[in-house]
Amino acid sequence: MSRKYLLTVVGPTAIGKTKLAIDLATYLNTEIISVDSRQFYKEMSIGTAVPSKYELESVPHHFIQHKSIHEIYNVGDFEKDALNVLDNIFKKYDIAIMVGGSGLYINSVIYGLDSFPEVDKEIRTKLNTIYKQEGIQVLQNKLKELDEDYYAKVDIQNPHRIIRALEICLGTGKTYSSFINKKKPTRPFTSFVIGLSMERSLLYDKINKRVDSMIESGLIEEARSLYKYKHLNALQTVGYTELFSVFDGIWDLDFAISEIKKNTRRFAKRQLTWFRKNEDIIWLDVSTPIDEILDKIKYLKKDM
Repeated sequence: MSRKYLLTVVGPTAIGKTKLAIDLATYLNTEIISVDSRQFYKEMSIGTAVPSKYELESVPHHFIQHKSIHEIYNVGDFEKDALNVLDNIFKKYDIAIMVGGSGLYINSVIYGLDSFPEVDKEIRTKLNTIYKQEGIQVLQNKLKELDEDYYAKVDIQNPHRIIRALEICLGTGKTYSSFINKKKPTRPFTSFVIGLSMERSLLYDKINKRVDSMIESGLIEEARSLYKYKHLNALQTVGYTELFSVFDGIWDLDFAISEIKKNTRRFAKRQLTWFRKNEDIIWLDVSTPIDEILDKIKYLKKDM
């Protein structure tokens, strides 16, 4: 039986991951697993930079707009579904391409998820109430008190991560850190991860231009059509929340657009911080030719 390979392309938003993944999948004659947790939702297209119709038709893609914003779909669900799809791809090909910027979802496929005990769901409800009524700083301080190690690692501006850690701390009486980095399941494939990089000023310029393009393409109208669902988790997304503030009469449009750009740049910075912690990633400039990329993965190229 031939060895199976998963080649993953990661990097910050707007850097060009989709184009490289399609080029690689075309070159290697295989299919793409998309790992952008906001591109999962069929109601969201412009603000999530879903690949174009032409791009989607050029190579088979999986996990693009396959769920509704009204469905509950988490990283555990994705891990299971992605492994099933990969199993089917590997029945046809020896290599699959995975691409995206959602680090936790990517890690779930490559390394497996940490195992956590079930805790009372009421804890999360109470923590969400605290977040809405008192703000994120109260939760940040509580996490620092209960699990200083995880507090030092986590993106403390991400309320979902903080609430998840706190519910484990409060529900078990143990630190969240004590449940992570345990022995993970082995995967029936070999993984290679390519990280795309570019000069930060150039990346930020691309982000600003992409936001302008989204506005021109109808992002305002798309956000307006989703306004009544703004309470849903899927809509707690850069590009939508800022426009919701316009519809609420809090911000004017020009300010909201500037905030979308700023928050997208911050998001890209957080993505880079996450990926830089992974020593397995082979970092390459976005302009690197495909042949050179494959040369960097000598063992993969030798066996193909």
